[in-house]
Amino acid sequence: MTHRPDTLLRELRPWLRQLDRRRGRLLAGAALIALTLLSAIGLLALSGWFITATGLTGLLLAAGIAASLDVYVPGGGIRFFAVSRTVARYLERLYNHDTVLRLLADLRGRLFGVLASLDGQALARRRASDWLNRLTADIDTLDSLYLRLLAPAGVGLLAILGLSAFLALFSPRVGLAGGALLLLGWLWLTLGQARLGLAESRAQVGELEALRGRTVEALQGMAELEAYGSLARQRRELHEIEARLYRGQLALGALVALGNALAGLLVGLAMVLALWLAAGAWEAGRLSGPLMVMMPIAMLAMSEALAALPAAFTWLGATRGAAGRLNELEARAGARAEKMPVAAPPAGPLGAELEAVTLHYAGALTPALTDLTLRLAPGERLALCGASGAGKSSVAGLLLGQLEAQRGAVRLGGMAPAQWPGDDLRRRVAALTQRADLLDDSLAANLRIARPEAGEAELWAALAWVGLDAWAESLPRGLQTRVGEGGGQLSGGQARRLALARLYLRDPDLVILDEPFAGLDADTAAALGARLDVWLQGRSVLYLVHQLDGGAFDPPGIDRRVTLVEGRREPRV
Repeated sequence: MTHRPDTLLRELRPWLRQLDRRRGRLLAGAALIALTLLSAIGLLALSGWFITATGLTGLLLAAGIAASLDVYVPGGGIRFFAVSRTVARYLERLYNHDTVLRLLADLRGRLFGVLASLDGQALARRRASDWLNRLTADIDTLDSLYLRLLAPAGVGLLAILGLSAFLALFSPRVGLAGGALLLLGWLWLTLGQARLGLAESRAQVGELEALRGRTVEALQGMAELEAYGSLARQRRELHEIEARLYRGQLALGALVALGNALAGLLVGLAMVLALWLAAGAWEAGRLSGPLMVMMPIAMLAMSEALAALPAAFTWLGATRGAAGRLNELEARAGARAEKMPVAAPPAGPLGAELEAVTLHYAGALTPALTDLTLRLAPGERLALCGASGAGKSSVAGLLLGQLEAQRGAVRLGGMAPAQWPGDDLRRRVAALTQRADLLDDSLAANLRIARPEAGEAELWAALAWVGLDAWAESLPRGLQTRVGEGGGQLSGGQARRLALARLYLRDPDLVILDEPFAGLDADTAAALGARLDVWLQGRSVLYLVHQLDGGAFDPPGIDRRVTLVEGRREPRV
């Protein structure tokens, strides 16, 4: 693994550009951090000067020497810095956390768009929990990029340079020497701590993903694990991952403690150095007593500028790891987007063609499709038959643009799916798959996935078309009734019909129906079949079925049938 600075910058550059879109808010937030730090330094330095000046004036008066001190201006300054520090810190926390929440929303929206653009093969390479981890944990890790890394480090560096220049006005030796020591500390607390913790903190990202994924799998498969006596082994594996995480966190904690100790040591050394040099200048008559005391106290105040750096930069590897993983996703989506020139699709019912297509999923032992040639004429209803695993769903994925074949050509309306504008493809080609994907939202919201602008009358018409209107009217909240996660509040048949109602609202030119009557009784299937037959007039239809037996569950109006066996077209057509 390389740790070169240019590699780190290259990995973080896309996310720095994303931050740059809110440059105004970020600069304002950094200004509030700087104001808080300036107030803290001013409060401590002015207080030291004032206490010393007051003490010396009192001693002079006690010795009978005439002396005076204006207490109102420095006293007012101390009160100003005390109030401004409190107010600035409150506003900084409020404003910057609001900014970070906005940035997280930007990043999640961007990443969701990337995930939505990936094809089924890319999505199938990882578990659903891994994608969820990208969308949540990795994005959350990137929130440290501004609030814990860039802004504190930048403001701390400016504070060191500013304080050094200010002290150099009274004593160049104090300003330059103290500033050089603090600058050396700043370099170690940023670059040095990052170097020490880079590998271990980056490993934490992968370990956390593994822990989340295995935990989700264990919860989802609890019944099977108990039935086959594998629950204890699963727990042991989880404990091993937790142990590795704990060891890594202990190591990183030790590095953070080292950084905190060094920060305190360097600030202390800078204070002692400033005191020594200032005392020499005072002894030589070049500095007054209050200024001599003010200088080391001002150096001591810099601990607030450096305190947050060790922990943030020790964990820089986690931020880098999250950025690198997200960059891989964007690169994959970008490569797919480059293959999508916009063309004008033909109007009317769409024909489809697969010519000598071979499709092999990553990691699969055998191809899903092998040298398959298949044609669907415009307005034709074709039944693609075959047992589970024969390749029917793979054909649907190719036509929907969700999959890309390794060999052969796929054409939809005479064009490759990748040549279609994405909105046109989604609008004119629709599928009812075996799995009814329903959101934990209302009936209306689940229907409006197909047509966001649909009014209530259209929603009721779609429910009536699938025979769910009477049932929906009987519900206390009607269309606002929540269906539960994955449609858990509905029966299998109701979920199936709700998905079919969603297809009805879409009004596509090519319809792909995968076992459209699965989970329905014979009477319901017969009633829906008659309505479906009318609705499909003037559309191209591809049915995906296990077999046709001439019963009530057969799709209506089939013109032709093709059988697939293990990804190949059966010779007997």
